This record gives sequence, C-alpha cells and structure tokens, in this order.
Amino acid sequence: MIYEEAIEFIHSIYKFGSKLDLDRIKKLMELLDNPQNSYNIIHVAGTNGKGSTCSLIHDVLMESGYKTGLFISPYLEEFTERIQINKQQIDKVALTRIAELVKQKINIMISEGYDHPTEFEVVTAIGFKYFQEQNIDFLVLEVGLGGRFDATNIVEKPLVSVITSISYDHTEQLGDTLEKIAFEKAGIIKEDSSVVIYPQAHNIINVIKGVAKEKGATVYETNKYDIEKISADITGQWFKYLKRDVFELPKLKINLLGDHQLLNALTALSALEIIKKQGYNISSESIENAFSKCKFPGRFEIINKNPHIILDGGHNIDGIRSFTNTLKECFKDNVTYFFGILKDKSPEEALKLVLPLANKIYTLTPLSPRALKADELADLIKKHSNTKVVPLDNYEDILPIIKNAGKNEIIAFSGSLYMIGGIRTLLRNNGFANNT
Repeated sequence: MIYEEAIEFIHSIYKFGSKLDLDRIKKLMELLDNPQNSYNIIHVAGTNGKGSTCSLIHDVLMESGYKTGLFISPYLEEFTERIQINKQQIDKVALTRIAELVKQKINIMISEGYDHPTEFEVVTAIGFKYFQEQNIDFLVLEVGLGGRFDATNIVEKPLVSVITSISYDHTEQLGDTLEKIAFEKAGIIKEDSSVVIYPQAHNIINVIKGVAKEKGATVYETNKYDIEKISADITGQWFKYLKRDVFELPKLKINLLGDHQLLNALTALSALEIIKKQGYNISSESIENAFSKCKFPGRFEIINKNPHIILDGGHNIDGIRSFTNTLKECFKDNVTYFFGILKDKSPEEALKLVLPLANKIYTLTPLSPRALKADELADLIKKHSNTKVVPLDNYEDILPIIKNAGKNEIIAFSGSLYMIGGIRTLLRNNGFANNT
C-alpha cells in the first residue's frame, strides 16, 4: 500500500455500515495482540464537549512530561488528525503500514466466519496499534458513537472514565429520550472504576449514577459552583477553580470561548484530580501552562481578524445553541452567516437559533451524503424569515464575498463539521487565516 491506498481502503469500508456491538473489534484486537492493554487510558463519552475535554486533559498530561496519545473523531481537515501523540499526528508511513497489517488480520477474521469490521472499528484498531508501538504513557480516548457498543469500549480498565454533556443526537441508534442516550453513554463505565460527570440535569446524572452503582464504580459529580468566571474577551476566558483539595488554581485562562467551555474545563480538572491521586505527577503549573495554550480548531475558532471570521462545527441543536450564545456574548453586531446542516440534525430548530443573528445568510451543502442541499436549506429559510438568503453552489463562491467584506464585519460559519473542515482549508489556502 501507499498512503492514498490506505485511506481508500479505510473509507471503502463505509459500505459495511455501522453495527453497534463489540464482537468484531474484540476479535480484531485479539489478532493484534490487544494493544489497548499497553497504556493508561482516559475514556471520554458524551454528546457535546468530548473533543474540548479530551484536548485539555491531553495537553496537561503532555505538559506534565508524559508521552500522551489522543484519539478523536471525526477529523477536520486531514485524516491523520484522528491519531496524535503530543500534538504530532501519525505519520503517513506508519498509518499505511499499520493499515496493511489490520487488513491482513481482517482477512483472517473473515476466513473464520466473522463479519467485516466497520470503518470506525478499523480506524480504532490502527490507532490502538500505533499507540502501542510508540510506547505511550497515556491515551486520551474519545468515544465515536454512544458508548456501550462503541469500538473504543474494548478498553477493560480505564484509569478514569468521563461523561460530558448529554443531549439529543443519533437518536435512531441511541434512543429517543435523554435517559436512554445517557444509559448508552454510561456503558463505558467499568467495574470498580472511577467516573467523572459533567454538570447537567438530574435525570441524566441519575441514569449514569445508576449504571455506576451496578458496576461498583465511584462517581465524581462535578459542581458548576466550583468555578467562578472572572472575565472573558475574544482572546479567551479567565476563571477561578474554587476546589482546592488537590490543585491550587486561583486564576486560569483558557482560549476556548463560551460558558460551556468553562464546564468542560471543570470536567477535565476533575479527571486530572483523579489521575493525580493515583500517583501521577501533575502540578498546578502544568495545568496553568497547558490550559493557556490549548486550542481546538473548528470550535468557535476565530480564524481571522479584520474581518472577524469564526468557524464552529457544532452539529446538533445543543452545539448550535452554545455557538449562537457565545456569538451573542462576544460580538454585538449583526452577522453575515454561512450555514450548512445535515438533514437529520433538526434544521428547522437550528434555524430558530441562527436566523435572529443573521443580517444575511448564505447556505452551503456539507460534504456528506446526509447533507441538506444549499438550495433546499435556502427555501426552508424563506418559509420562516425575511432574512436575505443566497444559496451557494461551491465553497469557492465564498472567497469573493469575504474579499469584499468590511474590516469590522463579523462572518460566521457553522452547522456541520462536514462543512467546516473544507471551509477551513479553503480559507487558509487563500490568506484568510491570520489568527491561526
């Protein structure tokens, strides 16, 4: 294989669909000598906030001197973003070699009567094997979908499990109530383990606690009153961590914007406390340094100034609500809005949040077979608003609009990660990324 063939092999597996059970990944891991048992794992599930929480934990462990892996999904611009060590993406030669090894093991599986693994299972296997070869100390592991039957749940003894904000998403697979979704996410909790829960509604927390009780797991329920916001501007947020039994943190800065990111930071700090109590060297200074440098591309990312261009991959209703709330907090003027969304992400409900902020809206088609077409989205907007709307056929049509924008204009892109990655590449390649 060459790299392009490896990527084609991985993406071609999409035709096998998504099957939520662990039989295939268990067999594949056995054939690869169970590499996931070679390092300490922090396992993170949830609907929103997984990526930010994972990034904060990863950066602190790296700042503390540990060789730390990060497994995330989906990627924004480059496939190799999904598998990183200390902010360095897996190199293409290693990815190609391990993909070929995994393909060989899959052939053995099939010859023994097993079904073909799904695309996510193959990516997970590649990541686990790479991290083993690189002899990492920690892996911060983001769940792909749900938790109970997600491929990452092959992990037997995580150092700590983390469950972030729960909301409606993937309801066909996970259930049509928040309680059902929470139960699926709580499936990552293991016997006699520790689990941190993001501060949220009691009905959700009670479901997670119920699963933890059955497993004999210790629950660490975060409390939003343990942090106090000091100030915020478009460069970041400053806050106090009031819980002082492990870390002394009178003032912290994070670059990530929005009140929800303060709660993600709180959740990350709670997980780091548990890791510290297990004997690992994590200092207050390493937290301060890591938090102040941590960035998460594509999540309320101000990629350009003069004009301000903001990218956000919030792809479900809670994600879009967090984005629009932060947009209102940071910028008072009306916004030129570029919006694209998938058909199954409640577009009409999303528009109720977006349209009040937009003085003009351009619609785009995300790069997904599930996308709502730009002209269909424009027609939907016309039914609900008098806001001027223009459907765009190609992403390149964005460029002359931005070139003619005033220096004080606010330009926002949101609605789908399947759109934001391509937009980010386009903007960077054409000189509209002076803040990265």
